[in-house]
Formats: sequence, C-alpha cells, structure tokens
Amino acid sequence: MISICEASMEDVVSIQNIAFETWPVVYGNIITQSQIKYMLDLFYSEAVLTDSIISKVQDFLLLKDQGKAIGFASFEHNYLQQKVTRLHKLYLLPQSQGKGQGKVLINAVVEKAKENSSLNISLNVNKFNPALTFYKKVGFEIVGEEKLPIGNNFFMDDYKMELKIQ
Repeated sequence: MISICEASMEDVVSIQNIAFETWPVVYGNIITQSQIKYMLDLFYSEAVLTDSIISKVQDFLLLKDQGKAIGFASFEHNYLQQKVTRLHKLYLLPQSQGKGQGKVLINAVVEKAKENSSLNISLNVNKFNPALTFYKKVGFEIVGEEKLPIGNNFFMDDYKMELKIQ
C-alpha cells in the first residue's frame, strides 16, 4: 500500500539512501562521477538534511510502499517571496520509477501548493535528465534555461519549468 507522510528527523537516512541509490542511475550518463559525489555531499549530507527539516526552509514528503521509503519530494512555499511553490527535489528508487508513484508525489506537492495559495510550482531539471519527459507529461512547461555554478568548477545546466495551479 502506498502512503505519503511528512518526513521527520528519523527519515534522514531513508532520504539519503534514496538519493545515493538514485543519483548514479539518473545522472551517470549526464555528469561525471566526481560531480555526482560532490552534489550528493552538497545536498544530502546528514547536516544539510537535518538543517532543512528542522528549519522548515524546505518541507519533505516521504513516499512509502508497504512501510518502506521508496521516494521523496522537497519543496518550498513562497519561493523568492512570490506565490510560488518551488519543487527542489523529487526522486524515486530506480525500481519504483515508471509505476505512477512520481505522479502521486507531484499530486501531493500540488495539494500543498494549493493549501498555500500558490499560483504555480516551479522547478529546475537537468536538460538531459529523463525526468524531463515525466514533468512534461504531468503538465510542466519549459519557461527558460539556466546554467548555475555550484562550486568546484561544476555547473547545473537546467531547464526552468512551471506548472500552473488550477
């Protein structure tokens, strides 16, 4: 049975496990292994995740299948002081992809955005990430491009996407 809950401090290891298992599969043919390692350390260290959950800068939702964590999403309301919910992360374990669970997570984020009176949901996605197809399928539209330096001479080469909230 699929369920969604708000992540707590007890879920930090589950979030890390999902990220560390998923990233090499998703990004292995897109960016270098050294960039994958750098970004995992940058975004998914215990300290960073703990701070994000405690400070509530980002809210985390955990997707479980029969009690086992298989995916997560993180988002931020009022992004850049606008009526926008920013989807920062959405990852599913590789064996859970393509089964509709990503849509379940997106729908949960949409509901949270509606509760916050957001006008849209924004995100960035790597231009070569297979998830680009998924985001288009669930209604996101490309609204721009962005190349962001993230340190260590690495960049994120992304599309900016938005989903209008009905």
